[in-house]
Amino acid sequence: MTIRSLFCYTRAHFYGKTQKHNIFIKLNMYICYMNDKKILEINKALSNATRLDILKWLKDPDANFPPHKELGHFNDGVCGQLIQDKSGLSQPTISHYLSGMHRAGLLITTRYGKWTYFKRNEEIIKNYLDTISKEL
Repeated sequence: MTIRSLFCYTRAHFYGKTQKHNIFIKLNMYICYMNDKKILEINKALSNATRLDILKWLKDPDANFPPHKELGHFNDGVCGQLIQDKSGLSQPTISHYLSGMHRAGLLITTRYGKWTYFKRNEEIIKNYLDTISKEL
């Protein structure tokens, strides 16, 4: 397995806490390189017609979903309930599909109360397509 120089995404969270004049900092980094394992993970996540449809629908949410009653916009993505309604599949099935796509890095999630909103991770999708076109 080779690690290519495609650096996809870095996220760092710093948590500071003062205790007896000492500062403890926790650094949590998530680094995703577009390696062979990541490509296979994305391929697996896309190996289903409904999952491909979900990515297509999320590309243009205004055209594919009714307006959000609570938010009134799609800036933070589309509610999982709307995705389920459009697909016609059961809630556990859609939840499984969306969580797999999220683990693969294809979707970004945002929570508002009990609702989870999903949008495409355009950076990962672009790097995936660029890598596939270069490697194959």
